[in-house]
Amino acid sequence: MNIDLTGKRAIVCGSTQGIGKAVAEELASLGAAVTLVARNEDKLKEVQKALSAEHGQEHHYVVADFAQPKYLKSAIHSYLEKVKEVHILLNNTGGPPAGKLYEADPDQFRQAFEMHIVGNQLLVQAVLPKMQAAGYGRIINIISTSVKEPIPGLGVSNTTRGAVASWAKTLSAELGPMGITVNNVLPGSTNTDRIWALVSKRAETQGKSEAEVEKEMKMQIPLRRFAEPSETAAAVAFLASPAAAYISGVSLPVDGGKIGCL
Repeated sequence: MNIDLTGKRAIVCGSTQGIGKAVAEELASLGAAVTLVARNEDKLKEVQKALSAEHGQEHHYVVADFAQPKYLKSAIHSYLEKVKEVHILLNNTGGPPAGKLYEADPDQFRQAFEMHIVGNQLLVQAVLPKMQAAGYGRIINIISTSVKEPIPGLGVSNTTRGAVASWAKTLSAELGPMGITVNNVLPGSTNTDRIWALVSKRAETQGKSEAEVEKEMKMQIPLRRFAEPSETAAAVAFLASPAAAYISGVSLPVDGGKIGCL
């Protein structure tokens, strides 16, 4: 099975922590040159330095904020003027805050839509010519299992993630004739800052200890544990590889078997 990414360039968003960072490390380990995208330049430099020290390829970074589409577009286009080809794009950014849907302010939807739909769209439009020139394209979106089964207490996130899944499915049909695949990875409960924030929020609203909430959440997962970011990164790396050339338009859960639907 060919999962070698030597000679490929990947743009990895949200790559200074959590799943995004794990993806950057996994793709670099398979030979890809990685361009890191995030808001914090100090953290970007740290990750870039670590990747270069461990894997040796020439890795880059771009400072950009998905909450500011105008500046994201400017930053990515400025960067792309300096590189010949891009082969892999990982769309990944933080999810909207927890809360009941009926209590959500309309501005929360606007902000979430800009970060997840508008940001993804800008990046795809920017890298598409580079992928076509390279004759290789893999667009992968980190979304959520909520696109298959809404998660209680994440109303705005459920709504937005569903929109991203529909966007990606439509895009996969349009880009398929170009030989470019588009897929979604749906992480379940994963050992990142995001899950611990949700544990804390649920403990507060339910009047329970965080340990109790954590145990209850794990008991709902057949594998009885949270995922490690590296486990989600492995799924992304496969979809980014030559081995996954005929897989497109899918939403792949990495959730320990929690989702009840087929």
